[in-house]
Amino acid sequence: MPTSRRAFLGASAVLLATGCSGTADVLGLRRPVRIAVSWSGQELRAFHSVLDGLGRLDYPVEVVPLGDDISTAFGPRSARRPDLVMLPQPGLVPPHQKDLESMPDDLAERGRARLWDELLVVDGTTYGLPFKTAHKSAVWYRPSVLKKAGLEPPTQWSEWLAMNRALSDEGIRPLALAAGDGWVLTDFLENVLLSSSPSTYRALATAAHPRPSEQPGFAAALRLLGTMWSAPGALAGGVERSLVQQFPDAIVEVFGHRRAAMVLASDFAEPVVRSFAADPDDIGIFTFPPISPGAAPPVVVGGDVMVLPKPTSDDARDLVRRLAAPAAVDPWIAEGGFLADGVTSGYSPELTRLAQQLVAPGASLQFDLSDRLGRLGDINGLWRVLTDFLVRIGGRGSDVVPEAVDDALAELKKVES
Repeated sequence: MPTSRRAFLGASAVLLATGCSGTADVLGLRRPVRIAVSWSGQELRAFHSVLDGLGRLDYPVEVVPLGDDISTAFGPRSARRPDLVMLPQPGLVPPHQKDLESMPDDLAERGRARLWDELLVVDGTTYGLPFKTAHKSAVWYRPSVLKKAGLEPPTQWSEWLAMNRALSDEGIRPLALAAGDGWVLTDFLENVLLSSSPSTYRALATAAHPRPSEQPGFAAALRLLGTMWSAPGALAGGVERSLVQQFPDAIVEVFGHRRAAMVLASDFAEPVVRSFAADPDDIGIFTFPPISPGAAPPVVVGGDVMVLPKPTSDDARDLVRRLAAPAAVDPWIAEGGFLADGVTSGYSPELTRLAQQLVAPGASLQFDLSDRLGRLGDINGLWRVLTDFLVRIGGRGSDVVPEAVDDALAELKKVES
């Protein structure tokens, strides 16, 4: 998952979390374990609270925030290369498997858990471990707005469209859309595609050379998405504001400025929501409703995984073991905005709902498609195509959607070739 969301509180300098101190460390006689992360701001501070909770270590730990440049951790080796990478794009693990050390045998099963095994296990060997799970089908909203309009959170796609129309009729903008972060647009499409055509989603996720433009189910998902984005009055600030609005801005639009009713935002939005909510009791969450009545709701999953670039060290392996301990992440869970793989308790009520859905039997779970599509799903691929699609249709009515879908597929075809 691309990571521009993580820069919303400003870039951070390289920070040093020292597990022990002494002459040997000061003189550089013991090399620190360098951790490359994409986090900044609150997330980076929360990770430092996790490191602090590990207690006294026999080696120093250096945290290097790389932001959107996290993939450079796999670049040419140098004396300053990271020993451990918190990778927000698990889809990079298989293509970079030769650059990675295998995980310790006693931890390998953690990488073979539900959803993760296809990304973290190559030829029977585990090359990554889940650290942080992201529920990317969550919609945060203000319950007071719906209550005032006599509405309930939608349980089907058609109800969501009807709710948006009803809010618009009341002069309330339903959606704040962070189109300035292209991954928000792909999250929207992925949820629609997973719900409307799970077989197409799965085929694209596992194809050696995926070609979305040739899949009827993908075109149908674009048309469905177009019905929401093209509805007059649906987007707070219209397309113009949406295009310059990044992930945290859209949250503030709903809970701070209160110019919109809801925002599609993962569990990691929780600290921002609570920081800007004018009323701490006016916070609600529903999950992306299914397209068809009776169908399982879609659950798109992302996350950050721990990987060890070659060559590794005993200290780096020791740190992985410590970070993989179930209680290690408790400090971050306490701060909010963190879901641990397989853990369903200890969260706020909103995140508890999301955590339980991740392990519920029968849930339609799939990993973030844009991550699995590689370059086709990134800023020069699906991000750009969906941004252009939004510009063509945003607030202009459903009549413009068919032609815009054709144009989007044509542009996507150029990227595929």
